[in-house]
Amino acid sequence: MIGIVWFAFWKTLRIFFKFRRKLLGELCRSAVKALTVYLKALTGEDLVPGIIVAVQTFGDRINFHPHLHLLLTEGGVDRAGIFHRIPCLDDARRADIFAREVLALLVGKGLLSPEWAERILSWRHTGFNVHSRVRARTKVEAERVGKYMVRPILALDRLIFLESEGKVGYRHGPDGAELERMDYLELIARVTSHIPDKGQVMVRYYGLYANAHRGKVRKAGRTEFPVRMAAEEIPRLPSKGWAEMIRKIYEVDPQTCPRCGGRMSVAFLTEYAVVDRIIRHLELTFAAAKPPPAHAFEQVALMAGEDSGEYE
Repeated sequence: MIGIVWFAFWKTLRIFFKFRRKLLGELCRSAVKALTVYLKALTGEDLVPGIIVAVQTFGDRINFHPHLHLLLTEGGVDRAGIFHRIPCLDDARRADIFAREVLALLVGKGLLSPEWAERILSWRHTGFNVHSRVRARTKVEAERVGKYMVRPILALDRLIFLESEGKVGYRHGPDGAELERMDYLELIARVTSHIPDKGQVMVRYYGLYANAHRGKVRKAGRTEFPVRMAAEEIPRLPSKGWAEMIRKIYEVDPQTCPRCGGRMSVAFLTEYAVVDRIIRHLELTFAAAKPPPAHAFEQVALMAGEDSGEYE
């Protein structure tokens, strides 16, 4: 199974990458390093995943919005050639590592002062985002994701000519519900701003997919990656994401007692007799209005079968 990861960063920092396109390659390496550093923190080993990075410089409005799409394996190979599957990744922690890598890059290039970098990292919302909820279980799904990663700058079916106004309209947003009007020079300027520099690579390969690794495989006379599957999955790092999300949205700490202000911890009741006694005391009932449809159980069974199968 493979997944797609989306890396984006603070809007104000985009200007550096607009006029210094070579930084886009450094941005790719920062994202890859954020992944490998996270995997090492999770497992304690230097795992090598397979990563394909597609650089996209455009947003939904054809505006300059550089971000990265990564197609990667769910896990990596250790030095012994054993592949460790890691199906669940913490986006918040990877976003923090990615932010530090990018800011260190800009500081090293003399584009940002160390003081500003520290100030950005101290903010509650740094503007760096990582999203990795999309998965591809089959070859068809992987191809569909791959096409999305290298999609063109604009869709012709969203481009219209507003003859009465002498302008061009471009639909964007969900289902093209929003329309932005601009003159033809603005449209040309937006489209041409995404043309890569001569020789600039917009799709890059790292780890198991890198040319160097594939060359070693061919030199050894093998046609496949020399990997074996680990016996057990590596457990996920403990996360307090639910509390962090409540603090970000409602700006209230759910682990602070409203009466005494002390720190509360989460406890789980596993004894059925205790749970039943609490339910009876609170006079709670959990009767469903109607049973779930039969196809819901079939879907769960199919998903369980897929999870236990081999990788595509």
